[in-house]
Amino acid sequence: MIKTYVAPFFLTMFLLASCSGNSKKEEKQNASMKETFLNNVKTVKSELSNQAQELILAGKVECDPDKVVNIVPLVNGIVDRTYFSLGDKVQKGQNLLDMRSTELSALHSEKTSLETEEKIAQRELKTAQNLYDDGMLSEKELLEAKGKLTQAQAALNKTRNDMSVYGVNNGNGSFSVKAPMSGYVVSKNASSGSTVSDGSDPLFTIADLNTVWVVANIYAGNLQFVCEGIDVEITSLSYPEEVFYGKINSISQVFDPEEKVLKARIVMYNKELKLKPEMSVVVRLKDESRNKCISIPSDALIFDDNRYFVIVEKPAGKFISKEVVLQGHNNKTSYIASGLNEGENIVVKNQLLIYSGLKGL
Repeated sequence: MIKTYVAPFFLTMFLLASCSGNSKKEEKQNASMKETFLNNVKTVKSELSNQAQELILAGKVECDPDKVVNIVPLVNGIVDRTYFSLGDKVQKGQNLLDMRSTELSALHSEKTSLETEEKIAQRELKTAQNLYDDGMLSEKELLEAKGKLTQAQAALNKTRNDMSVYGVNNGNGSFSVKAPMSGYVVSKNASSGSTVSDGSDPLFTIADLNTVWVVANIYAGNLQFVCEGIDVEITSLSYPEEVFYGKINSISQVFDPEEKVLKARIVMYNKELKLKPEMSVVVRLKDESRNKCISIPSDALIFDDNRYFVIVEKPAGKFISKEVVLQGHNNKTSYIASGLNEGENIVVKNQLLIYSGLKGL
């Protein structure tokens, strides 16, 4: 709502001077004060622009599940020794732990027995082949000897494959579990002397942290402002002066039943390893509306009687107040739904003094 009168500058002079008069000296003083005051009034033009809204989401750093390996116990046993601690870097093929297991010892004995059977089958086949060549053995008997060797080799290969899955035999009933990939130990549930069993929690979890996920929580009320592909800025308390840039790669289509949020995934390259698993972060994104509206600096707003006003400068140093209806804020910019036109001179310095003069306070 526009005030019904236009206030010349002298309405504010009583705030700057304590006396008045008709003398020329006083008029000169008032004129000088008016000029000084006008020089300290700062204005900006209202602009027509796209409305931008900043949305802040809570997030957490997680390992990329495609680059995580869980070392789970496949047999019952007792851990003899572990070689790495939580957070340590591991190279592929290094020993993670040594353990003893009666099941693995039984496999080792079975392997030894099968190796003996294989050697016997090889000798029998060689003898059968010689007898067959001399015409003293039938073809059927030769094929039986070959089949026996094939069966012995198949059983031995199976046992060897099983043992390679469980660990590497060190002899004396001890087996070593080696790292299947390079990375960092992000979880450890094994210690010297601890008992492990088939199906229990992973003994070690190794993750490649060169790529991580930032998972942000989206509440139902914010869903309209978030979409796949939108750029985001990520900050954390650990690096208060640093901003990480990324974009939302995917958004879950199902609400988390416990947190009542949708999860947005941001894949981040982490070559310097600054983003750690379980680190809390803040995810900021900006939504720019296609609808244009009038924008002004937020400092220009005057809140009075549960309404918002701005001071508009007219020619010849005259001012009027206008009531405005807000559409939204973004940092230091406010968007006006109604009450202003594009290109008006909005007072952003000394506007409160002028507003008080216009009201006659």
